[in-house]
Amino acid sequence: MTTAFSVRGQYVDIEKREIYPAKIEVSNGHVKSVDRLPAAPPHYLLPGFIDAHVHVESSLLVPASFARLAVVHGTIATVSDPHEIANVCGMEGIAFMIANGEKTAFKFFFGAPSCVPATTFETAGDAISPEQIELLFKEGTIHYLAEMMNWPSVLAEDPLVMKKIQLAHKYGKPVDGHAPGLTGEKAAKYAAAGITTDHECITFEEGRDRIKNGMKVAIREGSAARNFEALIDLIDEFPEQVMFCSDDKHPDSLLEGHINQLVARAVSKGKDLFDVLRAACITPVRHYGLPVGLLKEGDPADFILLKDLIDFKVVETYIDGQLMAKEGQTRIPHQDCQPVNRFKADHLDEAAFELKHEGGPANVIQALDRQLITRKIRVMVPESSGKVISDTQEDILKIAVINRYEKNCPPQVALIKGFGLKEGAIASSVAHDSHNLIVVGVTDEDMRKAANMIIGRKGGLAAVDSRTEEVLPLEVAGLMSKADAFEVSRHYTRLDKMAKAMGSNLQSPFMTLSFMALLVIPSIKLSDKGLFDGEKFEFTQIFSNRQQGKH
Repeated sequence: MTTAFSVRGQYVDIEKREIYPAKIEVSNGHVKSVDRLPAAPPHYLLPGFIDAHVHVESSLLVPASFARLAVVHGTIATVSDPHEIANVCGMEGIAFMIANGEKTAFKFFFGAPSCVPATTFETAGDAISPEQIELLFKEGTIHYLAEMMNWPSVLAEDPLVMKKIQLAHKYGKPVDGHAPGLTGEKAAKYAAAGITTDHECITFEEGRDRIKNGMKVAIREGSAARNFEALIDLIDEFPEQVMFCSDDKHPDSLLEGHINQLVARAVSKGKDLFDVLRAACITPVRHYGLPVGLLKEGDPADFILLKDLIDFKVVETYIDGQLMAKEGQTRIPHQDCQPVNRFKADHLDEAAFELKHEGGPANVIQALDRQLITRKIRVMVPESSGKVISDTQEDILKIAVINRYEKNCPPQVALIKGFGLKEGAIASSVAHDSHNLIVVGVTDEDMRKAANMIIGRKGGLAAVDSRTEEVLPLEVAGLMSKADAFEVSRHYTRLDKMAKAMGSNLQSPFMTLSFMALLVIPSIKLSDKGLFDGEKFEFTQIFSNRQQGKH
């Protein structure tokens, strides 16, 4: 059906660095013309925002539901790594994400996960081989090789890892990076392998180093990891080498805003308007070769109307000429889906989280607010009848990871500081990267209750205190809910408030918990196979310096 309409406003030409009154003619989903006018309404017309690196699964929403919230904030496309669901369901999971995303006009550009499983030191639900990656490239539904987290193997020129990178180059696909803390000659060698981006930079110097080595930096501001303040000054020196991304964003924060928030913050800090908009709207399109319109004649009609260029309040969002959101209301309807999942763990017994006290100081994970990295600290911990017990006064709690892909696997139990719980427990089947079940709590019994609530539903988030037991089911791979996006956001908010009422002062307790099993981020994490030193890339012990399982 032929559709034609026009919109008038102040046209923002980002590349020519000018703003002028104009009329945009749209026909059959494309921009037919951009015509200057002597005057036009005061709202602004510009290309839509793009999240340059995100795991949609971390929103707890399936792609079609994620889109419902994102368009309200002017986001029209995402560069999406389906790494999370691939670790659970392999190729079936990737197919689910693509098919579900196609239920809406929103533009999801998925990558081929490069590290499934992420490491050999944890149990995942599946694996993605180079042959499968090549199949995805051949099918034409995949747009890039997703973040190459296994940087030690890149530096060691491991044949399997290098084959994946070579396949991306063969099919003309960019390769995303992931190398926190890597600097100097190692960073140069990593980039020289053909890695083109990194979203894991924590300091300005690290970001500058990446760019000097020919990479682009995606400035990340998610629900847990927040690096905007440290990195935003890169845009002054390298305006064409930075992008914006969320990486992992929970539904409550997605409800509040998305890339538009980063644009507003950057402009409020005095950054050049056109440089900021380039990072948010254009650089991802150019870098990844995305079929996304930039509001030029002949382009797909992907654009937004803004009330002003200060708060960046989005009035309307258009994708392929279709109105997707207006005045804060989404036009994308909720759609049901048929879940995919893999979850075999059995209910846990009363002794599941017992930890023998072996004497002397213990190696303890220290979680850091708004960061994915942790610190390793050595402290004395209390015991009772030869067993380790929590110390809420010193904020030393038990943490455990349970293999969800096999039956009758005993939990791996360790100790953690930083969650601040004074009572109860919280648990999650979202636990990067293999998404085994993870739980932290004050007492073994509360931990058992929270974990068993999730096991009974084959996925979810749970919180338990002396009065309440609350669970948000995640039917899709134990990662995402099939429920309406706004209801998921409300339910998640209740859990978040409950965790904070139990004593946690973390910005996002559940998001932080999910990263305590992410072995590729230093310095110390926990997998279903044991406590892991992310700097030495080997297992370590809680009560000794004895090491095992070297990479």
